[in-house]
Amino acid sequence: MPLSSIPTALSLATAIPVLQHQEVKANVSFGSPRRVVVNKIGRNVGLSVRSVSPGDATGSSIQFDVPFPGDYEELLDQAKEATQVALKDGIQLMEIEFPTAGLESVPGDGEGGIEMTGSMQLIREFCDLLIVPEKATRTRIFFPEANEVQFARKSAFGGASFKLDYLTKPSFFQDFGIVEKVKMVDRVKEEDELFIVGYPYFNVNEMLVVEELYREAVAATARQMIIFNGELDRIRSGYYPSFFYPKLAALLTTLFPKMETVYYIHNFKGRSGGALFRCYPGPWKVLRRLGSRYVCVHEQEDMPTLKEVALDILPKA
Repeated sequence: MPLSSIPTALSLATAIPVLQHQEVKANVSFGSPRRVVVNKIGRNVGLSVRSVSPGDATGSSIQFDVPFPGDYEELLDQAKEATQVALKDGIQLMEIEFPTAGLESVPGDGEGGIEMTGSMQLIREFCDLLIVPEKATRTRIFFPEANEVQFARKSAFGGASFKLDYLTKPSFFQDFGIVEKVKMVDRVKEEDELFIVGYPYFNVNEMLVVEELYREAVAATARQMIIFNGELDRIRSGYYPSFFYPKLAALLTTLFPKMETVYYIHNFKGRSGGALFRCYPGPWKVLRRLGSRYVCVHEQEDMPTLKEVALDILPKA
């Protein structure tokens, strides 16, 4: 099922005219080049960039290598290229995060179930871009629950060779937040090389299982793992109070320091609208939205907090 058939992308495509249709060549790790069709759907997005440094009020124009994407096809291609570089650099734990209810949307703009279904389809298309066919059976994709694996096999991943698995198994007491414990080391096989974990945020136990998966099946091996749309900003921002969720808060010191964010978009609405954007191995960039253009008003090597971007960087830009 093509990307344009999922609800989030469909609404975007019907609201925004297609400006151009371009076929490009993409290099794929461990295989021959693959033809990728890129639909340039957008708002005639232009990107004017200036680099701001202390004592420089005006900044200077520079060429931005990776522009803010104009559509989901371009986004997936950027994410694929960034991930390929990270994989070659030997990074074991990676994060990919971007909105699925529209490129300018924020968490909560879309209904949760629709966003997760959109993420499932986007994971399939991302895997088709990143992974050559002969590596498909060595790639294990984890979904939050066992019933999502069944749904994936009947929909987005129908006919795919990727191994599909789950983090948690629903129990009779699921409505009370109780799920059946799944020992992650027993879920993996010796030939597995890459794990992709899809949107582990609906239940707080899911990220704890992800940490277990990394600790027991990735850390001391040659395997690599990607967390795809895990909404990890909930943990970073203290959405879950450490007093009530001490194990989840502990991930900030145990798991997160080991993780590289290889592709990231977080939008900010309101008068000082813009986006926090990163495409590995480039720096973190704060983009100010000016009509159909994006202006880079700040960049740094480490990830700024969302609070810093919303209350300090964007308002002063």
